[in-house]
Amino acid sequence: MKDIVVLIASIASIALCTCTAVSLVPDDNSHYVEGESRYIWMLDGEGVSHLVDLEEPVDETLLNVRNEGSNQYWLYTRQNPNTAETLVYGDIDSISNSNYNSSRPIAVIVHGWQSNGNTAVTSLIRNDFLAAEDTNVIIVDWRTVASSNYLTAVITSIEIGQLIGNFLEWIINTTGGDWNNVHLVGISLGAHVVGSAGRQVNGQPARVTGLDPAGPLWIGNPNALNRNDGQYVEAIHTDGGIQGILIPIADADFYPNGGRHPQPGCSTTSCSHGRAPQLFASSIRTDHLQGRLCDNYYQAQSVECSGIVFNMGNSIFSKRGSGIYGLTTGSSWPY
Repeated sequence: MKDIVVLIASIASIALCTCTAVSLVPDDNSHYVEGESRYIWMLDGEGVSHLVDLEEPVDETLLNVRNEGSNQYWLYTRQNPNTAETLVYGDIDSISNSNYNSSRPIAVIVHGWQSNGNTAVTSLIRNDFLAAEDTNVIIVDWRTVASSNYLTAVITSIEIGQLIGNFLEWIINTTGGDWNNVHLVGISLGAHVVGSAGRQVNGQPARVTGLDPAGPLWIGNPNALNRNDGQYVEAIHTDGGIQGILIPIADADFYPNGGRHPQPGCSTTSCSHGRAPQLFASSIRTDHLQGRLCDNYYQAQSVECSGIVFNMGNSIFSKRGSGIYGLTTGSSWPY
């Protein structure tokens, strides 16, 4: 509990702001200044924007979530591509009675704030993983905590990630799996959840991918997704400086169309924030999104990079690389 109190105090200090005028027009974040503003419009899993108070009191009833029931683990394979099988931590029968196969790679998908495992984007990424390779796709549903106010979800997301790490360690040790075949994918706030999961198992996952990692309350936060969370950590930035983090945080950071709002075809920051998972899903299918190495992330923001080519996203478990990359995309699928 002492650690949680210290964490609350740390995040509360980050939340202290200069309160500028706030737009009450949904999705209008023209007022938002990273690290200063108290209010921001943020996207939920259904594409709806909510006005978030970054200083809203913490829901203390959810702070101690070291309960395996906080997370649901839904398995999808080519044998059950549309109907989930629930895996239960510590219950070997839940594995043996499912289509889980330890010889297949594992792709774990984690949703973000005010979301759940049944959203269109998690289903899209799931289906693309299964189309690309015979994979154990595990969607983590942590809606009980993710549905709380944003500050509470930020604080508890760290322990949610630790629980995921414990679950994966158990299933791999139990079935004889291989960390070199594990890919963790997190959407927005879920990016920091998978970062925590990777740290819990000492960075053993082959890949960790953050899809526009959430920005508010994460700048300077030591628990944010970082390059130590997996063997190869990748971040795709599409609404940097508003709903997403702008600065490089991973082994490889990609800045499609400058990494900021507006993304092509987007009139709102929520559209831009939601573009990262769409781009990633497309890259699993086609692996056609090519970044160019940049000298720095300022160059990436202006898409003036001309270095070596490195593909963004995809589902290759052995993928490795580093650097900052810029690229341009289209405004509609497959981008």
